[in-house]
Amino acid sequence: MKQLLLTTYFVVAMLLALNGQEPNLVARRAAAADRAYQSKEWAKAEPLYAELVQAQPDNARNWYRYGVCVQANGKHQAALDALQKAKDKGAPVSNVEYTLAAVYASMGQSAQAWQQLEDAIKQGYGQPDQMSSDPDLGSIRSDARFAALLEKAKHNQSPCTYTPENWQFDFWIGDWDVVTTKDSSPAGISHIERVIGDCVIWENWTSLSSGYAGKSYNTYNSSLKRWEQFWVDNVGGMVHFYGGLTNGVMDFYTDETPQPDGTKIKRHLQFFNLGANKVRQFSQMSTDGEKTWTVEYDLTYNRKRSSGE
Repeated sequence: MKQLLLTTYFVVAMLLALNGQEPNLVARRAAAADRAYQSKEWAKAEPLYAELVQAQPDNARNWYRYGVCVQANGKHQAALDALQKAKDKGAPVSNVEYTLAAVYASMGQSAQAWQQLEDAIKQGYGQPDQMSSDPDLGSIRSDARFAALLEKAKHNQSPCTYTPENWQFDFWIGDWDVVTTKDSSPAGISHIERVIGDCVIWENWTSLSSGYAGKSYNTYNSSLKRWEQFWVDNVGGMVHFYGGLTNGVMDFYTDETPQPDGTKIKRHLQFFNLGANKVRQFSQMSTDGEKTWTVEYDLTYNRKRSSGE
């Protein structure tokens, strides 16, 4: 009885402290819980998160992590209850649905596990490596449906890799020596690569005749169904182009942009694929509402040869 009273006193005192009498204690408990969670010390993390969800009942992250901990410790029903609270409090739906699938699979409730896993994928879950290695999904992994869902998770993880439009501008990727198209005078060098999960074609331009340099970020906007380029440079310039691939030419325009002298400039920028080792970049501008156009620059990109060629 004495031990029970002491334990009860300790728990009540801890909850009072966590509920506001000692705010620093909440931070310390949260830090300790996070360390245990990250190192997958589930037995250590569970009671810490149990304290935190009592002290902060509206914290979705804590409810989710508490659910993960109790599931790892074999307490399936407690995991279901905690994960449902996490979902109700606003935790990322795809993560919650996936973890619910893992709980149901470990409980042998395959039908429910499949439903939750499908829902997770529909909500954007994109961690195929976790799906492939999660021991809780072992009971359903041999099912033919698993491979199909795994492929969809890969799509969610790297959507640009699987979108054909994202590869339309690949002819510009490479290392280039750039010359003027008219007389082949050296103009600059450019390194262009695909970055950020295959979503961005990143240009790095350096002029040879001055200290001028700039970068552009080119990406396919799947919402607006168009390509966009954002150019920035070392003199404070910034230009936004948009357009798309037309008859093999990457065709960009800008809106009319106000200038310091009161005029407005509209630009038309084109990239011509001239084969595996050559690209022409042709820019025109109009200051009279597209009635007339003036050539701004006309450049030819020649692919650099490797040392072995």
